[in-house]
Amino acid sequence: MIIYSKVTSLLSTLVTSTFVIEKQPPQVMKTNTRFTATVRLLVGGQLNVHMTPPRVTVVIISEQQAQLLLKSDSQSGRGKQPVECGDILNNSGCMEYQPTSRQLSVSFRNMQLRKIKRAEKKGTESVMDEKLTLLFQSEFNVGGGELVFQVWTLSLPVVVIVHGNQEPHGWATVTWDNAFSPPGRVPFAVPDKVTWCQLAETLRIKFCSATGGDLSEDNLRFLAEKIFRTSLPMNTMELNAMTVSWTQFCKDALPERNFTFWEWFYMVVKVTRDYLRTLWCDRLIMGFIQKKQAEEMLAKCPPGTFLLRFSDSELGGITIAWVGDGNEVFSLQPFTSRDLMLRSLADRILDLSQLQFLYPNVAKNDVFSKYYTKPENDVLKNGYVKPVLVTTLPPYMSPSPAYAHSPDSHRNTPSVHNSYFSASTPAQTENSFMDSELFEQIRAFEPDGFDDFDFYGGNVSMK
Repeated sequence: MIIYSKVTSLLSTLVTSTFVIEKQPPQVMKTNTRFTATVRLLVGGQLNVHMTPPRVTVVIISEQQAQLLLKSDSQSGRGKQPVECGDILNNSGCMEYQPTSRQLSVSFRNMQLRKIKRAEKKGTESVMDEKLTLLFQSEFNVGGGELVFQVWTLSLPVVVIVHGNQEPHGWATVTWDNAFSPPGRVPFAVPDKVTWCQLAETLRIKFCSATGGDLSEDNLRFLAEKIFRTSLPMNTMELNAMTVSWTQFCKDALPERNFTFWEWFYMVVKVTRDYLRTLWCDRLIMGFIQKKQAEEMLAKCPPGTFLLRFSDSELGGITIAWVGDGNEVFSLQPFTSRDLMLRSLADRILDLSQLQFLYPNVAKNDVFSKYYTKPENDVLKNGYVKPVLVTTLPPYMSPSPAYAHSPDSHRNTPSVHNSYFSASTPAQTENSFMDSELFEQIRAFEPDGFDDFDFYGGNVSMK
């Protein structure tokens, strides 16, 4: 009898440990947004569980509920329904057996978190600091009902948001947890401080996985100076041993800014991933360099030399610094995702005749030409010529006759503003115009509405 009990206990441990999540749900989860997940019973085929396919249910529980679940003993804990803290649609499904692979699994393809009940916050905590988890549960029997197994497993921690502007902080919580959670922890304990060496590796992996390009030691040193907000020791070992707190990482605003280090880094990753990936991978973007340092480097170069750097003042902005005719260094107002969606950075560099050599002395067409958009001579079905947006500088900055332009004053940054004109060719500029109201529409519209935007409606006219 004792041997039977031990065998049964070992079998129970084996079976319950093979109930795993094959595809994790998204770790930053937005309410009323569809998401998927897949769970699998690794020994399902061997135990012939598929003869009576078990049903799996999914609920979302708090960090505290997860702790209680793990603290309870195997008999009283498994199968015990914890208190849910949200309402998930389409949260139940039967496991299916795949004969060829002998796998027993269930895919939830259309789950939706309709509402969430938040825990009380303490001090400076925000809703994006709160970590929850999805609990997957099932029950089945083997041996003609002789043995009954109640199995469950927890997802990776998730952060629930209700608006897109909460996404950066949500990813800060998830990134810190994924990178620094100790093995065998109590859900979901993480250290409040880590070494710069640990954080630098996390930032490097995050950037590389999103953009396909790596961060150099100089890039990482720049990030260290930004997060520590002070001069740093030249000794790499000393720098790597310095500690960074969670507060420094994503709570405290950077000096003279209204955003945090993580928000700045997150938006740099996002704009690089979406619009600058190939330029970064080809090392055409210097990126992580202070404005003052860029000016000092360019001051030694001939007029027309330029470099590309990420803006310190504008989230997700990339700016062009260049040497003017009088050897004065200028910085163009940063381009953000909205600007780059309308016209690529490479095309904007082509537009500006003032930009001739990528730092230190590479002719711009030698490295950027393969990224230029090829001109089209298409005439629309209604007989109109399709206008294009071209980047220009204000007249006082240009050595050549100025084109018609519309000043862009929606940002307040200490840099030269760029302008656009709409025309089929420069020679036709005087006979072409873009209505200012339409221009403001273009500047203000959201990316989600791109497909519905009327570029050729009644507000555009060409003679």
